[in-house]
Order: sequence, then structure tokens, then C-alpha cells
Amino acid sequence: MRKKRWNMHTIFKNTRFIDVIEGVVRENKDIEIMDGKIKTIGEGGSLSGGEEIDGSNLLLVPGFVNAHTHLGMSFFRNYADDMDLNTWLTTAIWPLEAHLTPDDIYWASLLSMAEGIRSGATTFCDMYYELDRVADAAVEIGMRGLLTRGLTDIDGSGDEKLEETRMLYASCHGKGNDLIHVAPAPHAIYTCSGDYIREIISLAKEMDGLLHLHASETKKEVEDSVANYGKTPVDYMMGLGLGEVHTIAAHCVHMTEEEMDLVDKSKFFPVYNPSSNLKLASGFTPVQTFLEKGFRIALGTDGDSSNNNQNMLEEMHIASIVNKAVTMNPEAVSAADVIRMATINGAYALGLENEIGSIEEGKKADIACFNLDSPSFTPINNLISALCYSAQSEDVKHVMIDGEFVMRDRRFTRVDLEEIRHQVEKKFQALLERKAQKEQA
Repeated sequence: MRKKRWNMHTIFKNTRFIDVIEGVVRENKDIEIMDGKIKTIGEGGSLSGGEEIDGSNLLLVPGFVNAHTHLGMSFFRNYADDMDLNTWLTTAIWPLEAHLTPDDIYWASLLSMAEGIRSGATTFCDMYYELDRVADAAVEIGMRGLLTRGLTDIDGSGDEKLEETRMLYASCHGKGNDLIHVAPAPHAIYTCSGDYIREIISLAKEMDGLLHLHASETKKEVEDSVANYGKTPVDYMMGLGLGEVHTIAAHCVHMTEEEMDLVDKSKFFPVYNPSSNLKLASGFTPVQTFLEKGFRIALGTDGDSSNNNQNMLEEMHIASIVNKAVTMNPEAVSAADVIRMATINGAYALGLENEIGSIEEGKKADIACFNLDSPSFTPINNLISALCYSAQSEDVKHVMIDGEFVMRDRRFTRVDLEEIRHQVEKKFQALLERKAQKEQA
């Protein structure tokens, strides 16, 4: 695949950007990008030099952080639907997933990354395996990512997976000019024994003190946890030492208020996955309650097999409107709340709040540029509302990561999207053939 680097000194002239910290739009600004970072934010017309881009019809937004996904599962998009989580996993996904190759995961992940970038995402938190190939894909396309090896010991290979995670950290952490970070990920309490979760927490401490897991996704998970351990899932894991590490907790659909009061909000970050939770009929994450209690709740798409896309704009739209209906409160989970969830809160969840998540001087230049000459933004009224309620992925004109345009004028600069699509289609057919041959043997 071809690679092309754009001028690393760029100035967006006379533009607008969303200040996600204050929840306001800053008007008529010049934004200077140099050496991968936001160097200067000045008044419109005050800066010059490098490549100057007319930003008068652009809205600049911090690149979205997809705080929970399974990138390699784009192979399973629309493969198995209209099932509950347990049936979906055990009868459809896991049996086919067993036949994936590292090369399959590379191409499937590359497709997911491309889809995410087209919706304004610049960073992801992936839970999967063969993550060295996912790292290759991220560096290829130029995307920032936290790679978390999904760990289970129900099949007897827990120790092998722990060692694999150590090796992944040694080989990939910091790869691609620090685009790639690595952490362990106990899959869930129903796929990991208590002793194994303790080992994973110890492993997290050997690394950067961070881990990623699924928590309280379904009522069944909660009921089984109470039956088996006498405690709800998060309460149970706190007894195993979860409170000692920075935790990215996907779903938290059925997390109780007692559990919310038990954890440290500076170290525990729920990730809301509305499309997946709705589609699998898992329930409604109590987002407004989390916000009222001061949690920095983040946003994720989950995998293509349960969403069935990587469109962060769609996730933002659903995230707000669902919670208004569930709480019967039109003021619940505002547009500004959701934009923070998709940007700075996601950065906090991944431990990257000092580097990404907002457009501020000194931070890395991870920016999505929206075309205001679009039906979605016409007429220009409240741009924060527009981004959450009406913007579409086709409105994303440019995406910059680390100060480099990875998508410009809707065209990828480092990869060939049609080649990715061709490879995924071809390799998926080969995967189905391998599965059929194995079943016939």
C-alpha cells in the first residue's frame, strides 16, 4: 500500500472549533499544527506559514475516541443477528472465530479502522487477539490505538495468553511514534476465574497499571455472579483487586448505584455502547446516573458483529436520544455531554487525557474536520447540537492524526480502501470454507 506524508506545518485559517471542556464553539480562530502537535491557537488572520487551509467552512472537533471495540470482528458484520448475547457468542461467533488467521485479523481490523476514521475517530481501544497484526494495521493507516489482549482461562490456555501479552507489550508498546499502547484485558468474569483475574491485575501493574474488561453487560451475568460469588460483578472484582488499577469497563449496563459508590471515579471509567446494548437487548446503561455521580463515562461502538458498524457519529446520536427516552427527561445526557464522552472522557479512559481529547495548545493534533457546506449543518445554528443530532459520517472532510492527514477530502492518504474491501471479502469466503471443511472432517 502506498504511503504519503503531508506537510507537517499546517495552519487552519479563520475556522471554528469545539472546546469540549467548556462545551462551547470558539469562532474565527487560526490553529497552527507543527511536528504533530497543536502549537498555537490564535485569532483569525493572526498566524501564517506552512500550508494554509481555509477553515471558514470547517468545524474542527477533537478526534473521537472509540473506547471499546473489537476491530477484527468486521468479518462477522451481519453474519449472526437477532440473538441474545450468550446464544450469539456460543452458537455463532466463537465457532467461526476459531478459524480466523492472523492475516484475517489484520485486514478485518484495517477495515474497521478505515470505517472509524471516516466517522471522525482517531483513537480506538481494541480488545482482541493477534494484536501484533492489529498494531501493523494501525501503523499502516496511521491510527492511534490501545491494544488490549482479551484474556480467558476457561480453555486451559490462560498462562500462555498472559505470556503472549507480555511479549506484545515488549514488541508493540510505543510502536509507530507512540501511536500504539498495550494493556491486558480480562474478558469477563464468566470467562475468567477469580485467580486468573488476580494474575491479570498483577500483570497490569507490571505494565502501565491499566486494564480493559467487560462488566455487568447482561442481567444473566449479574444473576450468575450473585449465585456463584454472592456479589454483583463489579463488587466481586473489587474484592480481587480491581480497585488497584486504572480500569476501562465496557458496558456497565447493570452496574448498581452501590457499586458506583464503591469504585474510585478517578480510576474507573465506564464505556457506554448503546447500539450493541440495544441490538443484543442487554438493557440501558444508567448514563445519567453515572454523569450525576461524577464519572467520566466514555463511548464505544463495540464490534462490527454486534453493532454492526464503527460509526462514532451514529453512536453519539443514539447515546443521547435513548437516554432522554429512558429517563423521560429531555434534559438528560445533553449534546455537550455526549461530545465529551466521545472525546475528552475517552481520552481519560485510555489514560491519554494529557495528549488527546481536546483542541488545546500542546496536545497532539488528532482532529476531525467537518464540512459545514452540508445539508446536516444547514442552517448553521447550534453547532454542538448539530454534531450530536444531525451530523453524518459523510460530513467528515479531513481527519488528522499526529498532525498528519490520514484522510483528506474523504480520500485515505496511506491506504487503498478498495483493496482493503477486496481482501476482506476474499478472506471471509476462505474463512467460511475452512469452517465447512473442518465440520465435514
